[in-house]
Amino acid sequence: MNLEPTKETQKQQLAELVRAAQSGDREAFEQLFTRYQRVVYAAVFQRLGNHAEAQEVCQEVLIQAMRKIDQLENPLCFGAWLRAIAGRMAINRAVRRGPVVAAEADQFEARCVESETPLGRMLAQEREDQLHLGLKRLTDLDRNTLEAFYFRGQSLVEMSDEFQSPVGTIKRRLHVARKRLAKELEALAPA
Repeated sequence: MNLEPTKETQKQQLAELVRAAQSGDREAFEQLFTRYQRVVYAAVFQRLGNHAEAQEVCQEVLIQAMRKIDQLENPLCFGAWLRAIAGRMAINRAVRRGPVVAAEADQFEARCVESETPLGRMLAQEREDQLHLGLKRLTDLDRNTLEAFYFRGQSLVEMSDEFQSPVGTIKRRLHVARKRLAKELEALAPA
């Protein structure tokens, strides 16, 4: 004798729980979330790769689902709806936190040690001097375009405003100015 509920019975139970939760029954909602907790956690952990953050986002998914459950039209779609919320919230968390780079403690120690040598400083200074000399040999427009982008860190939109030119023109100017600077630096390089 098979005591497990049939698929039809499971669907019926799910629909009843969702309707009860939509009418404000917190116990029904808790049962729903308990059923889908592993699925939600797996979806979130897959995106974030961090246990603590995945647990935190699961709690946020629970709260969001409680607030929005009345928007769910088809009770049988609860699982997919909950996974969609979990996916969006995990993506939002990943975007907000930025990339995570794993590192061992000894890597941090190695980065604290000064790795620059006197010869390295001298060569870097020489390259910097050549760069400035190459920039001086450019036209004002080319030099100003490169300095705005690379030294002042302006975006293309900010440069567009400053130079009163469309963004496409600014992109072209940057491309041309970089090529001209490369030619000037080649001319300055010792043979």
